[in-house]
Amino acid sequence: MSKAERSFVRGAAILGLAALISKILGAVYRVPYQNITGDEGMYVYQQVYPLYSVLLILATAGFPAAISKLVSERLAEGNPYMARRIFRVASVTLLLIGCLFFVILFVGAETIAGWMGSRQLLTMPIQSVSFALIIVPFLSAIRGYFQGQQNMLPTAVSQVMEQLVRVVTILVAAWYFTEAGFGYVYAGAGAVFGATTGAVAALLILMVYWKRHATPVRPEPVAMTDAAPSTKQLVVRILVLSIPIGIGALVLPLYSLVDSFTVGNLLAESGWAMDQVITEKGVFDRGQPLIQFGSFFATAIALSIVPAIAEAKTAGYMEEASMRASLALRLTWLFGLPASVGLAVIALPTNVMLYKDSAGSDALAILAFTILFSTLSLTSAGVLQGFDRVVLPALHLLLGVGVKLAGNLWLVPLWDIRGAALATTVAYALVAGLNLWALRRHLRGALREHFRFGRSLWAALWMAVAVGGVKIGLETVLVPVLEYRLAMAVTALVSVMVGMLAYLWAAFRFGVLTREDLEKVPKLKAKVLPLLDRLHWLRI
Repeated sequence: MSKAERSFVRGAAILGLAALISKILGAVYRVPYQNITGDEGMYVYQQVYPLYSVLLILATAGFPAAISKLVSERLAEGNPYMARRIFRVASVTLLLIGCLFFVILFVGAETIAGWMGSRQLLTMPIQSVSFALIIVPFLSAIRGYFQGQQNMLPTAVSQVMEQLVRVVTILVAAWYFTEAGFGYVYAGAGAVFGATTGAVAALLILMVYWKRHATPVRPEPVAMTDAAPSTKQLVVRILVLSIPIGIGALVLPLYSLVDSFTVGNLLAESGWAMDQVITEKGVFDRGQPLIQFGSFFATAIALSIVPAIAEAKTAGYMEEASMRASLALRLTWLFGLPASVGLAVIALPTNVMLYKDSAGSDALAILAFTILFSTLSLTSAGVLQGFDRVVLPALHLLLGVGVKLAGNLWLVPLWDIRGAALATTVAYALVAGLNLWALRRHLRGALREHFRFGRSLWAALWMAVAVGGVKIGLETVLVPVLEYRLAMAVTALVSVMVGMLAYLWAAFRFGVLTREDLEKVPKLKAKVLPLLDRLHWLRI
């Protein structure tokens, strides 16, 4: 492997690790936040944050990659002056976009809050989160400049610090405003302000790196010729590169934004009192952290599969590219299926363990299957991108958003938050199905052969029966003698362990995982295969 290749792999690994840590932090905090502020606090936070996420993506998504590409090209040409000029133009452009969105959100907060269902509850939190839009877009310009120099560490460190400070702000603000008696509106406003404190922390980190690594750059003669692009041309070039990436990144937060604008309003129109609407929407939002936890594995696969397929494709090894794609999808299926089925079975004890009571457990059981379909759609989108079909996954996701919106409008009046959960699951199932259908030509029947759908379903069914039996038994024994939440926590954790063992046993016994699969991995062949033979778990 050449020095450049090692640098690329190292940089990708650093960014991937930073993204994973940030996602874990972004999922974990919602549980203690709900425990501090209750379902009402969860309602305020989850109503506002998707709106901020969408505007943030509009203002920043794609810009780091675009700036990185343009900067690296100029540096490769030996023109650091033009690279720095690209950075300055991008910085000013992003700062102006961020300020524009800040004004829209701050000034229009009361109107937007009314569209979401409550001016009284949501105006202050919307204004609170708007300040982050002044800073965060500028961060993406600095990150893109460092990435263009093949220096991924500033981006990675600043991302982790941004998320860490944001999470600390969320929990401290939620605790303080709740304990001080200000109520969940102030707690929610303080929590979403964490986006601003996190951005300030990230900016300080990046300024330290900038001071260490920045060197004075004087204009070179080549940069001052008539061939040098104008500021307008640079802005257009940056936007042309950024917008397609931004469209793809925009679609996922739109699912949550659809819920922000529809679920509460539809419940209110169905005759629910406002306090009931607030509580019910907060209960529905409990499922978000669990879905995020379930998607970590698929996120890691998606990040790695695009370059892996592209590498094999570029080298002309199409069969190898198809094999890697099939393996990624199969691993996603093997992890996503038991995670969804298992969570659906133990939805009630898990709900009580994390959120103190069982409200919304049936909706959580429906949402559990989103883990399977969202992870499949994420990995399959990565595979399609690896095969140079970049636009198609975004179109499928956009269609999924349309189905989600239509599903909410139809199902929420009929079935409250369970209808919203079903609409989410169906939308992701459609996206995953469309992506897999689009891949059929590239994988040439490998999906049917490697997924072993029938055997996988039997293994999952066996696991569900085992977990269900253990759950019922533990609830019967523990609930009369232990505090309810503790009893449910023990039930949930023991059920998870039993489910893992039951699924592994069934996967080997039903031939989902075979001797041939294990023999392909030397360490498994040497250490695991003899143990499985002694246990008689493998099919002969």
